Amino acid sequence: MQSLTDLVAAELAEPVDARVSAMAEAIAARHGAASRAVLFYGSCLREKQLDGLMLDFYLIVSDYRAAYDRRWLATANRLIPPNVFPFQHDGLAAKYAVLSESDFHRLCGPETRNVSVWARFAQPSRLVWSADAAARGAAARAVARAAPTLLAAAGKVTGEAPLDWWRRAFALTYSSELRAERKGRSQSVVDADPDRYRRFSEPAIAAIPASAIGGGWARRRIEGKALSVLRLAKASATYAGGAEYIAWKINRHAGTNITLKPWQRRHPLLAAISLLPRLVRSGAIR
Repeated sequence: MQSLTDLVAAELAEPVDARVSAMAEAIAARHGAASRAVLFYGSCLREKQLDGLMLDFYLIVSDYRAAYDRRWLATANRLIPPNVFPFQHDGLAAKYAVLSESDFHRLCGPETRNVSVWARFAQPSRLVWSADAAARGAAARAVARAAPTLLAAAGKVTGEAPLDWWRRAFALTYSSELRAERKGRSQSVVDADPDRYRRFSEPAIAAIPASAIGGGWARRRIEGKALSVLRLAKASATYAGGAEYIAWKINRHAGTNITLKPWQRRHPLLAAISLLPRLVRSGAIR
């Protein structure tokens, strides 16, 4: 059986569109010597036509203070990770989240109830830029923690097929965040590439610590949704055009047609709060 770390390293090294690599390099350059690695993930990973889409990246840095010119951004990133920023390069639009190497390693593992990072990196991703071999190795080791953490958190059900375990695990994580996604999105994550999840199943299950199986989802849901609101509040200060992005994301994933009013564009946090009751009632955000 191939080791999970080897499987992850091979997947991270798979090629991507040249424009994705160029954008990753530009993101890293924006934060100078603090940049350690850039990972590309999300639904755009499966798309051949990238124009008009919002690409998703994680920038991994050595230290928050070294990554920013303004101290308050470093403090915000440390207290409520990650910071998220919009980015444009070569006609493509993206957003990227910033985590330190230590936070990325921690948030991919079972020591946190916060599903946000390990749920994403249990899915396919690509390492599209790195500072050196040490940075590549650290990124692969962190990402390799995500799949066992996801499956362990969901808990094993006797007689359940491995792909159904993955599907149920992703459904649990989607219920623990404020997500603007169509119903069934958690299932389509696995169904988009079932062979990948079959290959990863045995090594990921073997890597689960015996003490890490199951539990805690009611608390995860409460804490996860509260943390999502805190991140939204922070994004109103750090993310330029935050209200427009929120509306775009909801319309794209939930099939709605939200048009922002002028006051909502001026006050993105208030805009998001004003939209929440309507979106929850409609099922656009669960």
